[in-house]
Amino acid sequence: MMNGNRRTVLQGVAILAASSALPRVACAADAPADTSANAAKYTVVATNLGAPEGPKYLADGSILICEMAYGHLSRILPGGKVETIADLGGSPNGAAIGPDGAAYVVNDGGLKFTPTGNGGWTPAGPSPNYIGGLVQRVDLKTGASRTLYKEVNGNPLSSPNDMVFDRSGGIWFSDAGATKARSKDFGGIYWCKPDGSEIREVVFGLIGPNGITLSPDGKTLYLALTQQRQVLSYQVEAPGVLKKGADGKPEATIFAALLGPASFDSMSMEEDGTLAVCSPQQGKIFFYTPDGKIRDEIYMGENGVTNVTFGGADRKTLYITLTRSGRVVSLPWKRAGLKPFFT
Repeated sequence: MMNGNRRTVLQGVAILAASSALPRVACAADAPADTSANAAKYTVVATNLGAPEGPKYLADGSILICEMAYGHLSRILPGGKVETIADLGGSPNGAAIGPDGAAYVVNDGGLKFTPTGNGGWTPAGPSPNYIGGLVQRVDLKTGASRTLYKEVNGNPLSSPNDMVFDRSGGIWFSDAGATKARSKDFGGIYWCKPDGSEIREVVFGLIGPNGITLSPDGKTLYLALTQQRQVLSYQVEAPGVLKKGADGKPEATIFAALLGPASFDSMSMEEDGTLAVCSPQQGKIFFYTPDGKIRDEIYMGENGVTNVTFGGADRKTLYITLTRSGRVVSLPWKRAGLKPFFT
């Protein structure tokens, strides 16, 4: 059972106060409503997926995905065939390839999805079969998996959501905090070693941390706060260490923000430092320059646009998870995505 004094949000006042103390940037207002006529022209890569998330393009041309509704780590082969690599339980949410060539997965412990009957899914809150948050390792050749972490400092992980490897081989990951019937757990930013030997709680007390990634030089960490419609940035001083402010806590800057019925989800990075961030409610992908200005945006024609990654020989193809409709789609892009530190 989780420590209620530490983990349960009874009131939102403290978080709102903390948010208002952060440095401010200009907010991007909601764009006028798009119509399907304005939607991007994409290619469908795979359908009938179990609420896909966490796509990663692999060296052999296949695409690694998490199927949250099924608890699977899967692979989309060239041609669209889908094969299950491992049944991990819960709801695997984010994945990446580590320095040893294995897949590493952050698992939120279990979300409930209701099938729509046409290959799509409707989110329906936490699963009654919630198993607790996990960080897992999967051998891509055999499908063998093991749990590396399920707690930090004696506190259970709630809902690990997204992850990125740094140059040292360490894992930065977000924990969104579990949503309950009448309360919500705080979330945070964590760092761990892929061999299971060390995990650190770096930032705690956040509401809904989601997508996470690093700048090309590895010196800036970006984090999406879904409910607050913000992307925060932190300065990285060393593996697992963020620059602290005068109060001794990691110092965050609001890098980007949206107004209206909008949200931020997962993200990816381009070679030149442009940040691609998905907005599920708007059905868009926003591209931000390193100084926080919107450079481009893509409207996908439906909501539930949760994640994007770059692939292809030149890394100029976007692979996008449309979680609600159970699909992964692709489209060509004009700039190259950043090559991960490990592939």
